[in-house]
Amino acid sequence: MSPLTQVTTARLGDHLPLIELIPDTDALAWVRRGEGLVGWGIHAKTSVKGPHRFKDAREWWHQHLEQFSVTDTVHGTGTGPILFTSFSFDEEDDSVLIIPEVTVGMRGGQSWITWIGDAPQPSLADQVELLTSLQLSWSDGTLSTDLWQERVSSAISRIQSGAIDKVVLARDLNGTAEARIDPRSVLRNLESEYPSTWCFAVGELVGATPELLLRLNRSMVTSRVLAGTISRTGDDEKDLALAASLARSSKDLEEHVYAVRSVADSLAPFCSSTNVPDSPFVLHLANVMHLATDVTGAIAETSQHIDTFSILEKLHPSAAVCGTPTAAAAAVISELEGMSRGRYAGPVGWIDARGDGELGIALRCGQIEANRIKIYAGCGIVSGSDPYRELAESQAKFTPMISALSRD
Repeated sequence: MSPLTQVTTARLGDHLPLIELIPDTDALAWVRRGEGLVGWGIHAKTSVKGPHRFKDAREWWHQHLEQFSVTDTVHGTGTGPILFTSFSFDEEDDSVLIIPEVTVGMRGGQSWITWIGDAPQPSLADQVELLTSLQLSWSDGTLSTDLWQERVSSAISRIQSGAIDKVVLARDLNGTAEARIDPRSVLRNLESEYPSTWCFAVGELVGATPELLLRLNRSMVTSRVLAGTISRTGDDEKDLALAASLARSSKDLEEHVYAVRSVADSLAPFCSSTNVPDSPFVLHLANVMHLATDVTGAIAETSQHIDTFSILEKLHPSAAVCGTPTAAAAAVISELEGMSRGRYAGPVGWIDARGDGELGIALRCGQIEANRIKIYAGCGIVSGSDPYRELAESQAKFTPMISALSRD
């Protein structure tokens, strides 16, 4: 029998700038308002796909947990060994699972470090200096803007015929730089400009999502649902008026109701009680505003352990990124989008040894390949949608990544 691998978690104490700690390769991050987790070095990595990818991911993670001898003096959610994961939207694409050699966490002004192996506690002083951002040239992705609007029109016709209630259609853009794209520069800019989002990096997928798909912490589950969007002008008085119009918009409220219902229905079997607010609030971001609802629940006490993987299997894909009914909407996406979403719109975040974790929906993001990046944006299409307005909304959703890639 092989000896167990030592995993040690120790307190660090003071506040740390998490994103500044990541090296320039294999960046791993889940950070919001300076708190969260970052990791580097790869202890183990794999990919899973197919209809059982969440179960396969749990099995792989547990196999590694059985090989660990853990010394954890901090004892909190996110301490001990951590799995960073980025699941695909579709079961046919690869999901990425990474166990880092070193993880640094920050919560409530307190920080900690976890490392795998018998070596002394790693130093945090020798990280590589951040590269400056680059100028990129942009080109159409899979579909031109005109063709994408035609596909939106087709989707609206199907909705009005009663074939489906809602579908989310995404589009992509391709960016090319003169040198390698550094994910840390992108994360640094996103964190600065969009502090209320969750900034993430896993397997060269980098972004800042405003949508928390799932937080499981000591038998309490939370999901932030976003659906319904309007662009900001930068004028506070005008934006307040736009926020009020968004809150009254029948088209956006219809889109939002479908998304909230799908999440609440998925969480209900796991919970002894759930709380679904009667009406959404307006979430203000730097470039757009969203209708938002926080759905919460208390996990029921059962003979079977309920963990993050269990809930993800039922929760993804929600109507916020797919549509409703799910199977019919997914078929329309496959037919009309003409592209592979990869890990865009899939669950991304981290899971700890207890099965707790935080995962967002991979939105406002891009997949980096050396000096190239593919970025994504999607729009919820309902009966009252207009192709031109949906195109404008998608352009607004591209803005965070385009800006983060070009700023110094």
